[in-house]
Formats: sequence, structure tokens, C-alpha cells
Amino acid sequence: MAILITKADGTSQEFNSAKLHGSLVHAGADDAIAEEIVNEIAKELYEGITTTEIYRRAFAHLRERKHPAASRYSLKRAMLEFGPSGFPFEAYLAEIFRAKGYSAKIGQIIQGACVEHEVDVVMMKDAVTTYIEAKFHNTVGFKTDLQVSLYVKARMDDIRATVKDPHAVLGLLATNTKFTSQVVQYSTCAGLGLLGWEYPDKGNLHDLIDETHLYPITALTSISNREKAALMSEKVVLCNGILQNSSAFLRAGIPEKRIGEIITEAGMLCQPGKWI
Repeated sequence: MAILITKADGTSQEFNSAKLHGSLVHAGADDAIAEEIVNEIAKELYEGITTTEIYRRAFAHLRERKHPAASRYSLKRAMLEFGPSGFPFEAYLAEIFRAKGYSAKIGQIIQGACVEHEVDVVMMKDAVTTYIEAKFHNTVGFKTDLQVSLYVKARMDDIRATVKDPHAVLGLLATNTKFTSQVVQYSTCAGLGLLGWEYPDKGNLHDLIDETHLYPITALTSISNREKAALMSEKVVLCNGILQNSSAFLRAGIPEKRIGEIITEAGMLCQPGKWI
């Protein structure tokens, strides 16, 4: 008998063991471990169980095995911990695009034809400038709506009106969660780029993180939420930032005896091939 589970947006769907297995393998667990965890969770299912609870249990099973895949499996939730201001998310996006060969700056004031605009991230590559509006959400299931895309498109039109070649200027609306179907429909029609957790199908935010291995410190399982916040206050947003700036641990109040464990996890997460 099929078990109905409750998604983050309140809708229901049948539990899909293959999808859970795939997410565990994508995080770096091998087939055998993924199969073990899927079988254990299948025994614990009940009607109406939430996807958040399923995630929590799968994550716990990975942590029990002290598997580095636990950090990668927690990545989507880790993105939600960037808040509440969203500033670290902007800095994070800039770092990802720098790793992709762009020059990038955050918090830039750009003069439009009518008014000035504060742009979250401005990046350049191959004589093309892209202006990014970053929308951070700290709630699972929250989607960026049509009003936001209309607002961003209007700002882009004002900025684009100041340049001779409008093709040399692009607009991009980026979020750590998802977009409504209306946003996708409008932006496709209006020529506004979108970057979300799973949008587009290829080259989405999740893909870019995996390609660049720029994982946020919020994905680390060996530090507490308080310690993550303290590190971010020290402008340490990325795991490889910890590897390059170990003195930030002491400033964040993290005991010296735990530094080795944290650095080991950060190294496995951030260095290609280390977590497999």
C-alpha cells in the first residue's frame, strides 16, 4: 500500500524510495549505504509524514555512520541558514561566479536612466555585465513570486536604457529556494534570467555548488548553529574559508580541541573527490 507524504508546500504525493535513494547517492553515499538507509526509513513511514521529517531521519542515519555525505545531503537546508539578512547569500553567489571565471562585486549602486539602483551582485565576463537580484528565503517551501520578477525586470529595463548595446547587459533573479510557475512563464517571455535551487534543469544553484565545490559552512555537521553564526559574523561563509583562516575559530569562540575535527570535515566536503 502506497504511503502519502506531505511536501513542504502542503501538497501530498506518494513516497518514492527511488528518489530518496537517488538523493543519498547524489550526496556521495554509495549504493549499499543508500539502500540500507532507504530500507530503514521505509520501516518508519506513516501516513502524512513530512518530507522534512524524512530528510531529518535520512540525515541522522548518515551522521550515525559518520559519513561525509551527511554534509552534502544537508546542503539544501544549509542554504536556509544563511539569513536572516541574506547578506551572506549575496557574498556566496559572488564567490560561486568568481569560481566560474566571472569578476563579481556585491552591493553596487548603478545609475539607471531614471533613478539609482542598489544591485546585490554585479558580475562581468566576455564583455557582458549581469546584474543579479538575490532573494534569500529561510523557510522550506517558500517560492519567489511574480511580483518580484516584475520588479526586477523593471529595474533592469531602467539600467539597460543607459547602455548602447542592450545585449551586453543581462538581468538575473537568483534564489536559494524555488520560483512559482508564473515567474518561470513571465521570465521566459520577458528575457529575465532565473537561478534557483533546481532551476533551470541544468546549471541550477545546486549544480553550480557541486561544480565549484564551494560549500557553505552551514552544511558542516560538526559545528553548532551558534558557532556557524559566529563564523559568518567573521565573514567566513565558505568551508574552504575555514581551511584558509583557521584563526577565525578562536575569534568565534570554538574550543581549540575541536578545530581538528571541523577542519577534517571541511576538507572532505570542499576538496573534490575527498567525500567519495
